[in-house]
Amino acid sequence: MSTPETALTAERLRADVADVLGCDPAEVTPDADLFDLGLDSMRTMALVERWRAAGAPAVEFADLAEEPRLERWASLVTGT
Repeated sequence: MSTPETALTAERLRADVADVLGCDPAEVTPDADLFDLGLDSMRTMALVERWRAAGAPAVEFADLAEEPRLERWASLVTGT
């Protein structure tokens, strides 16, 4: 069972993306192209594995790479 700190929410995804990029979460806006912010395929795969382990087993790299924007990723990962 997930706790509020570990639940997969848009804010959690934002924090995770910022973590792998080494930046402040405020820099990761919902509509920013995450690849333009420096995200690459290796970091994206790390996020896929992190989110699968946190309760989103259906997350696929190809789906995230197709549209690398946090708002789209939140929709895919959290189902919202």
